[in-house]
Amino acid sequence: MAGLVPAIHVLQNSRLAGGWVYILTNRLNGILYVGVTSDLVRRIYEHRSGFVEGFTKRYGLKRLVYFEKFDDIRDAIQREHNIKHWPRAWKVRKTLAGNPDWDDLFETITK
Repeated sequence: MAGLVPAIHVLQNSRLAGGWVYILTNRLNGILYVGVTSDLVRRIYEHRSGFVEGFTKRYGLKRLVYFEKFDDIRDAIQREHNIKHWPRAWKVRKTLAGNPDWDDLFETITK
């Protein structure tokens, strides 16, 4: 342990805060966007309010149709990378499995 900065050593041995993977769309069977965040409510609010420039704003992706919780943000980031490389059909099946009507799930996370 000699030479290690204590703060760095602690971070190397502790789990990082949790994270979320989510899928947004603009409509039933519409365009899909996969994202990751440490604060799902805040991030979806930013998308819905148009605060986030880029893909989601350009295509009006405001409907939260899928999300997963992870205890460690690193696991959430890895899951996001995996899902982003899936074929569209797999993402649609994953969404349909938990949300067959593609309902907007934002209200379920803000209660």
